[in-house]
Amino acid sequence: MTPRVLLVEDDEQMRSSTAQALELAGFTVEALASGEEALALAGPGFAGAVVSDIRMPGMDGMTLLGRLHEVDPEIPVILVTGHAEVPLAVEAIRGGAYDFIEKPFVVQELATVIRRAIEHRGLVLENRRLRAVAGKRDDVEARLPGRTQVMVDLRYRLRAIGASDADALVIGPTGAGKEVVARALHDISARAGRPFIAINCAALPEALIESELFGHEAGAFPGALRPRYGKFEHARGGTVLLDEIASMPLELQAKLLRVLQERTITRLGSNDPVPLDVRFIAISKVDLEDLVAGGSFREDLFWRLNVGVLHVPPLSARREDVPLLFLQLVREAAARHNIAERETPAAFLSGLAAREWPGNVRELRNLAERFVLGLENAEPDPAQGARLADRVAEFERSLIAGAIAAHGGKLRPVYETLGISRKTLYEKMQKYGLDRRLILDAAEEDPA
Repeated sequence: MTPRVLLVEDDEQMRSSTAQALELAGFTVEALASGEEALALAGPGFAGAVVSDIRMPGMDGMTLLGRLHEVDPEIPVILVTGHAEVPLAVEAIRGGAYDFIEKPFVVQELATVIRRAIEHRGLVLENRRLRAVAGKRDDVEARLPGRTQVMVDLRYRLRAIGASDADALVIGPTGAGKEVVARALHDISARAGRPFIAINCAALPEALIESELFGHEAGAFPGALRPRYGKFEHARGGTVLLDEIASMPLELQAKLLRVLQERTITRLGSNDPVPLDVRFIAISKVDLEDLVAGGSFREDLFWRLNVGVLHVPPLSARREDVPLLFLQLVREAAARHNIAERETPAAFLSGLAAREWPGNVRELRNLAERFVLGLENAEPDPAQGARLADRVAEFERSLIAGAIAAHGGKLRPVYETLGISRKTLYEKMQKYGLDRRLILDAAEEDPA
């Protein structure tokens, strides 16, 4: 794959000329006008380097360096600096920047630094992959198996966030394993020996929701005959899981925000604050930023929860993992039911990766249960006898369709994730009859 560079420069003329020169030097360049755009493109699996001007309006290069290293501390960042800013750039090197280059620079010198940075990044990612597929499976990999890059990245971020005491937000579709991720965050943290209290925000009765969470004193309301700890207080020293956080009423969101800020609660019927030592993990199946834009979720609460974010991928984004994951679920089901494990036909396994899985891991687990109990037909699908070219085409179509669905119809992350050009993606969408409106929308939003 062509080496990829994110070039961040607010000066349009400088950005355009540098991008063209780097493309002539053999790089794939994303020319960006702000640090925010770079943050949207550089995740833990980013296989490239970031080149950023150190002085920019809004988010400057130093801030961008810090934000990128919150995502992945080993993303190589090269800072472009003026002569007077060299001491600042040297300080940035001590803070984790890969290198800096002084204006005016010769493009060949910048290209040499970028190549070294990309080679280093390639070694980092390869080492992660080797650790992920090595025989030494730790508890996190046993809970969240998979050799695809999205799962390697998820486990890497989970270990980094889990070792801290930061609040976390877990986002993913129904059945993808968000609860498993949340429990793993608790179990690898220093709070593992303390309570893990799960609260389904969608199931709490509205009339009792404050009492359930904050507790109450005797006489706080009719029927409150004695004091009662709330779930937050019951979790002291441990972790509170806020499932379906998007369903929490706006009024309660304001009170939760106060708890997150002050780490105290006040029971109903009392004026005395109670110190609260807990970690909060919120779960959502929808993008909270969309709810913020729609006015149904508080923006300040979103940013409070948005400290450590983990995106759990759908099965459509990790199809290569499906056969091995199915075999693991079969072993677990056989042990649970005390039934001898059935042999799984190879043709049946290969067909699983090409299927749609709207219920994600939960649906696959149900299939494994039925398979173990003899309720699922394991005869090969007649389609498996089709020509290899037809089967490859069907798999490619389902992979692209799944990636489009996983990214909410946004095509830019699709062709970047799949490692193909924008033009190639459009051609394949036309070839397989995928929605042409997506192509038209993307062409308007994402000009060449």
